[in-house]
Amino acid sequence: MGGGWRSAMQAALYGDGGFFTREEPADHFRTSVHASPLFAGALARFAVRVDEALGHPAVFDLVDVGAGRGELIAGMLAALPSGLAGRVRATAVEVAPRPGGLDPAVHWRPGLPDRVTGLLMATEWLDNVPLDVLETDEHGRLRKVLVDPATGAETLGAPADPADLFWAGRWWPGPGRIEVGTPRDRAWADAVDAVRHGVALCVDYGHVQAERPAFGTLTGFRDGRQVPPVPDGSCDVTAHVAMDSVAAATGAPFHLLRQREALRSLGVDGSRPSLELAHTDPVGYLRRLSTAGAAAELTDPTGLGGHWWLWHEVGLGERGTMLG
Repeated sequence: MGGGWRSAMQAALYGDGGFFTREEPADHFRTSVHASPLFAGALARFAVRVDEALGHPAVFDLVDVGAGRGELIAGMLAALPSGLAGRVRATAVEVAPRPGGLDPAVHWRPGLPDRVTGLLMATEWLDNVPLDVLETDEHGRLRKVLVDPATGAETLGAPADPADLFWAGRWWPGPGRIEVGTPRDRAWADAVDAVRHGVALCVDYGHVQAERPAFGTLTGFRDGRQVPPVPDGSCDVTAHVAMDSVAAATGAPFHLLRQREALRSLGVDGSRPSLELAHTDPVGYLRRLSTAGAAAELTDPTGLGGHWWLWHEVGLGERGTMLG
């Protein structure tokens, strides 16, 4: 039997030959970025609002943390108005090698930049930040869950350490199975700390304290299907994000909103076009119908629309409030 889930996930996802250093994420799971270019377009409009709040700086940093293969940042660059596009310094943060064919204007690096003035984004990044799992034994004690990297089989190990118990007592009510969010809290706090002026935005699937799942959320994805989370590098291993814990970890004010509402405020509307348009402009009707279908997927409250948008406005004063 191996060690805890955090070390197993780290090796399986980011180690030599790990899942994210080897695989094309789009081959295995569908995110908002992959679902429709409407998502990149909406984030481009969000970036415009940040730029306006900053007073149109000479250099606007656009940073994508957990950039995958650069799909989002490339889509945003294509959608930005020329007045902003000419001032953007685009940076993709990703452990995988730089993909071929990516716009040479995009800087590719494995770690966070030191100083950001503009917009830092992390879309479906924190759910892949490795974490440990605790489980309540027959005596009511929380113990660390150990996992065999080759099979995914679990056993209970030593009692949970004090730091994990502290986090669980603050953020995860009741006994059961607990996914300890401390590594995600630290990762997001570091990302927000890099923003000197502007906005740090996290988009991910997750939960808040009143909705914590009693049996956890750890799972795997391979070839577009949900599979058991075996940390052998053959599949994505992921768990929902404790969004309220992540938000509070920075010590900075924050906004938290469901993707459905966030995208609607940025002009993504899944309403079907009028049937009258089908008679007056059939081609236009079909085009708008297709757009409405893509928008409906992005805003579906039982799917992508149920994701959370968490953002921190740094150094914007009264000029902030990007959505609403």
